[in-house]
Amino acid sequence: MRFQRRQLLRTLSFAFGSSFILSRNQLGIAAQTAIPPKVSPPPAGAAVRNGIAGGTEMEKVTGIGGLFFRARDPKALGRWYQQHLGISLTPSSYEDSVWQQEAGPTVFAPFEETSDYFGDAHKFWMVNFRVRDLDKMAAQLQTAGIAVKIDPQSYPNGRFARLHDPEGNPIELWQPKVPDTKG
Repeated sequence: MRFQRRQLLRTLSFAFGSSFILSRNQLGIAAQTAIPPKVSPPPAGAAVRNGIAGGTEMEKVTGIGGLFFRARDPKALGRWYQQHLGISLTPSSYEDSVWQQEAGPTVFAPFEETSDYFGDAHKFWMVNFRVRDLDKMAAQLQTAGIAVKIDPQSYPNGRFARLHDPEGNPIELWQPKVPDTKG
């Protein structure tokens, strides 16, 4: 049990970019230096909805620190993600760096158990990756023999495409719409 705990904590430290300090009776987490997101003041009446009650703001997570899932062949699947999507694998030492994603919007949305949005009803998760240029990414994947279906519709929040990894897990690519900065 102790080994599994240490292994989990090591994996989490890589994923979160923090340093875990392990001792027999304590666990400390070294704080990360990050620029806090700019947050607009909540609209009137939103205090309780947003977890602010009694004048005390609720502590919130700052983003997704990792995505963990089961695979039939984790090493091969990890190499596929690295080769085709540029996602660095979990480092094997503290000196190696983890995949650094760019700052940007992240959607967190549980779906109904009966949703067909993921495709195969036996798949319980789908990851959505932001991309700068959806057409270039799709062409790169198609050149590698990976089927990609670009949604022909452009939405107010951007453009989307679908593909599946070698184990059939659904992947959505999202090119966020760039706000119009012209006055």
